Amino acid sequence: MYGKTVRLRRLFPSADRRLFSVPLDHAVSMGPIDGLEELAPLARDLQDGGVDLLIVTKGAVRELVPVLDPKTLLGVHVSASTSLGPTANRKVLVATAAEAVGLGADVLSVQVNFGIPEEADMLTDLGLAADQCRQLGLPLLCMAYVKKDGGGTPDELRHAARAAADLGADIVKTSYPGSLDEFRRLCRTTPVPVLIGGGVRVEPEAAFLRLVEESVQAGGGGICIGRNLFQRRPVAPLARRIASLLHGAS
Repeated sequence: MYGKTVRLRRLFPSADRRLFSVPLDHAVSMGPIDGLEELAPLARDLQDGGVDLLIVTKGAVRELVPVLDPKTLLGVHVSASTSLGPTANRKVLVATAAEAVGLGADVLSVQVNFGIPEEADMLTDLGLAADQCRQLGLPLLCMAYVKKDGGGTPDELRHAARAAADLGADIVKTSYPGSLDEFRRLCRTTPVPVLIGGGVRVEPEAAFLRLVEESVQAGGGGICIGRNLFQRRPVAPLARRIASLLHGAS
């Protein structure tokens, strides 16, 4: 009971400090894509830039631990599928919350893809993960996506985010619903912190930074953005600009 409260305070230590999290789990689903050829050098750059939380798969923890700063939080992502298979959007659990705790995790991460035939299976997995996290006092992050043309309407994204929270997620990551007003509404109707995801790379860089700014203005809990950050070179200066937006917000 108290363990989850303590860990959530580390993730969100004050009302004016949003969470700067970066998922680095893409290699399982997409292969060693641009920017993720080597994990350790990227992790160093991101930490130099002020990232709070790095999210990796369980096997990648071994590469991250030697360079993990004591103040950097660790997330372990336990949902998996690959683009090599015929059901890439159907995520399955490949680890437990207990295994993540044994690896040093501060938060467990799972993914639910809404709007596809296998949605019910992933909701079952979310419920299982929520129960495991409750017993261990480990916060649960749900990456809640709507896998429909266009990434889902604002109504569908609100539904997915609320469903994830109501099924036990302590933090929800979802797609940007298209406008500041819609994201403000999504945050208001989701009873846990909402992190904005980046998805495919946004051009130009200024447009990406505006997305981060709007997430703060709308009352979001921070960001959980990967490719839009680590596929831009150099990584550390951009990370520092993002950190200043998230950590200096009021």
